[in-house]
Amino acid sequence: MGSKTLQMLIVPLASMLLLLGSTSAQLSVGYYSKTCPNAEDIVRKEMIQILAKAPSLAAPFLRMHFHDCFVRGCDGSVLLDSTSGTKAEKDAKPNLTLRGFGSVERVKAKLEKACPNTVSCADVLALMARDSVWLSKGPTWPVWLGRKDGRISIANETKQLPPPKANLTQLIQMFGVKGLDLKDLVVLSGGHTIGTAHCSSISDRLYNFTGLDNLSDVDPFLDMKYITKLRSKCSPTDTKTLIEMDPGSFKTFDNSYYKLVAKRRSAFHSDWALLTNSFTRDYVLKHANGFESEFFQDFADSMIKMGNVDVLTGSQGEIRKTCSVVNY
Repeated sequence: MGSKTLQMLIVPLASMLLLLGSTSAQLSVGYYSKTCPNAEDIVRKEMIQILAKAPSLAAPFLRMHFHDCFVRGCDGSVLLDSTSGTKAEKDAKPNLTLRGFGSVERVKAKLEKACPNTVSCADVLALMARDSVWLSKGPTWPVWLGRKDGRISIANETKQLPPPKANLTQLIQMFGVKGLDLKDLVVLSGGHTIGTAHCSSISDRLYNFTGLDNLSDVDPFLDMKYITKLRSKCSPTDTKTLIEMDPGSFKTFDNSYYKLVAKRRSAFHSDWALLTNSFTRDYVLKHANGFESEFFQDFADSMIKMGNVDVLTGSQGEIRKTCSVVNY
């Protein structure tokens, strides 16, 4: 699919203009139209090849973009390696399960060959996240480009990332400080329709929910049949086994995530928390019963909004030659 086709907006014009209100004027669709006109085509071509060989990487690319934007804004800081004096974000506990860094470097290298010192790593990650969703049969959207890469990455700042065990009050606060509202929260949670999770991230819901440490100490808000199924895969101390976030269609971007949440069969406590608020609960129940095209539209809107969180533009950052290290 060419760059002109990519710019066929899934987002209606009125919605787009509304979103632009909080977006830096230095970001734009087609930002590289003169300096690297084939940039989006290059990314798309590489993504098709990458996901053809490893389709399970789609969710990690989406997650990586999310984790990037929630810490220091969408500046590519999640891609930086630790140095002798600083432990970087990617080595912090919430990011130890991130995958796909090598693929990001692969795409960046292709862009550097075609257009040296032009396309930022932050923009590469935003484009890869978009293409991951589209190649998983989900929506596409126009990515506003022109981000610059940051030069700072601090592991301790990953405390800003919403944890799997967060309740709704915590989630609202963590999204709110990024300029994301209640609708963005419930919509972006729908990204859990693709991907996997480690048993260690849900083991407390299965074995030790309140600290009693016995087989009866389970999360009462998790469906018992689902608990039995998860226990058949996850032991109390399992840190390596992966479970499907959306069993049966974890490689397909659809609205089935909401069906699981409604049935109390979602993996994370933060997913179940969506049922504790009237607005988010109504959204879950509505989209558990269809309205997939509406969800796709909402997801596109919220991804554009998230992708513009605290971006660096102009002279605020740099264009890294290699995404894992700052320029010297």
